[in-house]
Parts: sequence; structure tokens; C-alpha cells
Amino acid sequence: MRSLSDSEVKAFLLEGTRTAKLSVVRKDGSPFVTPVWFLLDDDGSVVFETERRSLKGHALARDPRVSLCVEDDRPPFGFVRLDGVAEISEGPELLAWTTRIAARYMGPERAEEIGSLNAGEGHALIRVRVRRVVAQVELAG
Repeated sequence: MRSLSDSEVKAFLLEGTRTAKLSVVRKDGSPFVTPVWFLLDDDGSVVFETERRSLKGHALARDPRVSLCVEDDRPPFGFVRLDGVAEISEGPELLAWTTRIAARYMGPERAEEIGSLNAGEGHALIRVRVRRVVAQVELAG
């Protein structure tokens, strides 16, 4: 097992179409984990979108502390876990981000279509300010 440098963490997170598993806290205190499409901003924050009225939207508004885990499920396996605080915003940057995120996961030919859907009424941009990173690869030797 080995840890990753900052540049290796960025490359790991942006490889292919790996999703982040977002962990938030429900109103009753129980955990909730769900996959999200994401990108990284130049400042190192993790950016994704959600519907404000979804379970994760409500949870983030109530308690902005999050943990995200991105994994490589191929041997010898690896993961990056990011702990941080989420900021919720709406505004003109939402469509730009959802289009870029859609291009990563659905390809450039569907980026505008999917980006527009994910920037519609009731959607919000989530920016996670990362406070802690745990990154390990070659877990199985």
C-alpha cells in the first residue's frame, strides 16, 4: 500500500468516469451515501450538483459536513477519501459546471443536453472545500 502525492490525487480523481460516493447525515442522524458526478475546480474544491429538495440537498443545507470516496475497484485497488464542508449556491455558474460535468460522464455530444437538465429549476451547485485527504493505492500489493 502507498499514499498518493497531491498531483497523483488529482489524476486519480479525474481518471475516466469514476463517481464519488457522497456521505451526508440524515435528519435523524443516520448516514446516507449516494454516488455523484463531479469535477475539481482549480482551487482543489470538488464540484457537483443536486436538487435542493432531494435528500442530499436537504441534508447539505442542514449540515454541510461531508465525506466523499472515489475508488479504483480494479486490482490492486485504491481510493481517495475527501472530508470537507459543502457550500450551496445557485446562479450563472451552475449551467457552466453542469455542462462540463456532463461532458465528462456522458461525452461532449450530450454535454449541453444533460448540463441543461441538471441546471434546471430547483438545482444547486455544491462546492466542497476539502479539509482532509486520505489517498491510498496498491492496497492488495
